[in-house]
Amino acid sequence: MNRIIFSLFILTSCTIKNEFSINDWAYYRGDNSVSHYKPFDLINKDNVHKLTKVWEYKSSDHDLENRSQIQCNPLIIDGVLFGTSAKMKLFALNASNGSLLWEFDPYDGMFSSHGTGVNRGLNYFRHSSGDRILYATYSKLYAVNPSNGKLIQSFGENGIVDLKEGLGRNVDSLLLAANTPGVIFKNLLILGHRASESTGAVPGHIRAFNVFSGKIEWIFHTIPYPGEYGYDTWPEDAYLRSGGANAWAGLSLDEKNEIVYVPTGSAAFDYYGGDRKGKNLFANSIIALNANNGKRIWHYQTIHHDIWDRDLPAAPNLVTITKDNKNIDALAQITKSGYLFVFDRKTGEPIYPIKEKKVPKSSLIGEFSWPTQPVPTIYPSFSRINLSDDDYPIRSKEAREYAKRVWESSKYEEFLPLSLSETILFPGLDGGGEWGGAAYNPNSGIIFINSNEMPWSLKMNKKEGLTLGKTVYNSGCMICHGEDLKGNLGVYSNIPSLVNIKDRMTNKSLEEIILNGKGIMPSFSNLSNDEINAIINYLIDPETENSTYEKMNSWPYPYVFGGFKKHYAPDGYPAIKPPWGQLTAIDLNKASILWQIPLGQHDDLKKLGLIETGTENYGGPLVTSGGILIIAATMDEKIRAFDQNTGELLWEDKLPAAGYATPSTYIIDDKQYIVIACGGGKLNTKSGSSYVAYSIN
Repeated sequence: MNRIIFSLFILTSCTIKNEFSINDWAYYRGDNSVSHYKPFDLINKDNVHKLTKVWEYKSSDHDLENRSQIQCNPLIIDGVLFGTSAKMKLFALNASNGSLLWEFDPYDGMFSSHGTGVNRGLNYFRHSSGDRILYATYSKLYAVNPSNGKLIQSFGENGIVDLKEGLGRNVDSLLLAANTPGVIFKNLLILGHRASESTGAVPGHIRAFNVFSGKIEWIFHTIPYPGEYGYDTWPEDAYLRSGGANAWAGLSLDEKNEIVYVPTGSAAFDYYGGDRKGKNLFANSIIALNANNGKRIWHYQTIHHDIWDRDLPAAPNLVTITKDNKNIDALAQITKSGYLFVFDRKTGEPIYPIKEKKVPKSSLIGEFSWPTQPVPTIYPSFSRINLSDDDYPIRSKEAREYAKRVWESSKYEEFLPLSLSETILFPGLDGGGEWGGAAYNPNSGIIFINSNEMPWSLKMNKKEGLTLGKTVYNSGCMICHGEDLKGNLGVYSNIPSLVNIKDRMTNKSLEEIILNGKGIMPSFSNLSNDEINAIINYLIDPETENSTYEKMNSWPYPYVFGGFKKHYAPDGYPAIKPPWGQLTAIDLNKASILWQIPLGQHDDLKKLGLIETGTENYGGPLVTSGGILIIAATMDEKIRAFDQNTGELLWEDKLPAAGYATPSTYIIDDKQYIVIACGGGKLNTKSGSSYVAYSIN
């Protein structure tokens, strides 16, 4: 009898919707259409200059070596703020004053590594039987009672679901991290995840979990199985062994039409696809799925057979376009390459034509690069797409000569495949657009995008002649520590040097870090004992390792990734003419740029008269009906307010650490607040532990 009643309860619960006050910020990035927008005007263009800090909450668990981050876009519901700390703790605050109400630590004090992932946000499910917060840390999904911070024992196993289960193969030793929240549709949590970018990656299948039980209700195979659409765009056995094609950046949901939109990344191994001949659907695709059952409605692939790691970096914005005097329910997708793709979100038809551009052929043995790539024809790019002599830095002769020397010794062309020579990728691996996503004002039809403009160099190396230790290093360590072991490059720009590591650490200490991770370094517990011993010996003495170990035979490709580097001149600043970060407003109805400005400043360069440089940036904007845009994101550790119509700077303030996150806004007792997580830690900036709230007193 109890079993029957429970089943009926689950079925009837499908009709109950998440309903929240308009004053709440109840969804990651504002709403299921990821607009980053609220119809609030208590803070507006006329009074935003009066914003002051009204409270600051310090979780005090940041990394003192500046390797932790907080990227969370917090939720505010019924006067309570829900956020996460640098150590992935979930907490609740009084949103009026920032006082702590409760805290949940999924690691019970045993958190060890800031690597492999962060938490960018939460899902809140409202129901008559009791509300719940669903959030993930690495490969675990938790259901937490928002009133007291306790696990809801009926969900999964004692409140926890292992996300490594239910992918159709054993992935226990592989990286899986759900950094970004999914979307809740009826009684389903639809969720993607992060995967490794090297060999042995988990598949990126999209799953819908029952919000009450944690059971998987449906799955969509992003690497298709036999008989499924797209299966013929891969080798026959790809569904058994290939990985990636995953949606790490979040999802969008059209509740009215019951469609979930999935932006996917590249297939793994990211930079060589000789073992995955074909277009590789549904990697690098926008996929429209029936939210009830996961069935494909339409798809569009923005990169065919990706060999540049051109993941779709953010969930698409669901927008309305006016064209030929008709309103069209549309979808706008930003990209790392700086292009903006816009589609009819019901049919998948482009709003304006997209051409297939002929691109260079790969010179690597066994690689079958795709001959064309999609390029929008009408909507403007929001960042520079091509490099020319006009882009050499002008601040000094030394910087200009450095850039000229590097560019002339490297290969560059849009969509140029990697080779054994240095190849310039521009915009670089972090865009163009990034995970902060775009903001959209539904009243004006304007989309606002912050972007990076940094050239990166990448290359491949031949496998032959490599030893086991060197190969393990190349595949798992070089991406951060560099080919020369000197560190301080890559996404974080605060990576320690491994040169002469034997003078600082014992073999046992190195083994413990490899197995458990430390700082921003993830665990590499998937390595075999032979591989661990080989990498330790390589780090201790590369010359000895070269003569001691056999040549590497288990690496499945003829090439290994030779690492990447950002183009910094000897003075430490980007080896390209500014702007290095931009904020762009695009009128989607007119398909034109309304305004574009540099975002961020460098204090040392300001003293030299170089003010409008922009900086590299991570995080997203917030827009309101008050006509303002609020964004932090920059490495100068500031938060700013701009006029949505003109891009004019209206207000700014210094944060305790950089706000590499997206702000939230909410109203309590007729008072509007803006709150931002200040975790820092990227781009060689200090780490922080604060959430800072602003209002007008």
